[in-house]
Amino acid sequence: MSTPFYVSPQQAMADRAEYARKGIARGRSLVVLQYADGIVFVGENPSRALHKFSEIYDRIGFAAAGKYNEYENLRIGGVRYADLRGYTYDRDDVTARGLANVYAQTLGTIFSSAAEKPYEVELVVAEVGAEPEGDQIYRLPHDGSIVDEHGSVAVGGNAEQISTFLDQRHRDGMTLAEALKLAVQALSRDPNGTEREIPAERLEVAVLDRTRPQQRKFKRIVGRQLKRLLEADGGSAPTDAPSDIEDGEGTDSSATESPASSTDVTKSTDSGGDVESSEE
Repeated sequence: MSTPFYVSPQQAMADRAEYARKGIARGRSLVVLQYADGIVFVGENPSRALHKFSEIYDRIGFAAAGKYNEYENLRIGGVRYADLRGYTYDRDDVTARGLANVYAQTLGTIFSSAAEKPYEVELVVAEVGAEPEGDQIYRLPHDGSIVDEHGSVAVGGNAEQISTFLDQRHRDGMTLAEALKLAVQALSRDPNGTEREIPAERLEVAVLDRTRPQQRKFKRIVGRQLKRLLEADGGSAPTDAPSDIEDGEGTDSSATESPASSTDVTKSTDSGGDVESSEE
């Protein structure tokens, strides 16, 4: 009878962490930045169907890099948690901190379980406050730890280099156009130091805008509005342009909508087996 091969717990966890990091590194990077009127999410994403950014609840946004089918399951779970808690208690009881704790427990349990592989995902949960001081941004790596971020955060394959670039250039009180241009500059830098051009058509951009009169602060920026912001000379173009919002997101002016209506409308991505399982 042969002796079973022994691997120390420390080595096993290190191998699982390395496996998850390699999977995340294959995904395209994304950045989340604070600006004067809220929080902006920017990522390179040529797909119009598979979103990196989504709305979780009134003031809460979700961003993820890594394997698509895994973080989509987490997104749907977060939406269900938020809707149930908001319906059972009060809408103000749904917070980014509470959602981050739920995600941390889920990721931590999966990472430490020997029965399944770790999730190849890295998440960002952000909540916009009534004032800039109330903004919250939490980064959740594959192992379920929670990192409280301020100002800017990058996740994905080239996150370390992008984070260094953003830390040197990001400042409080930036306009939306300035923050968007900085994010695109950071994403366009390759690991070897060269820069490339990322056209507006390959960008996915969304904001949590505290100045919106609607209860729901999440809105996607697409089309002509996105191009105007990229071409703006330091000023911020208006962020409420219904003609430039895809799928009608952000156009609901009701302050008494039902909790279930706060989910991000991505019907084409929720079908499970018919979508691709990872990012290019």
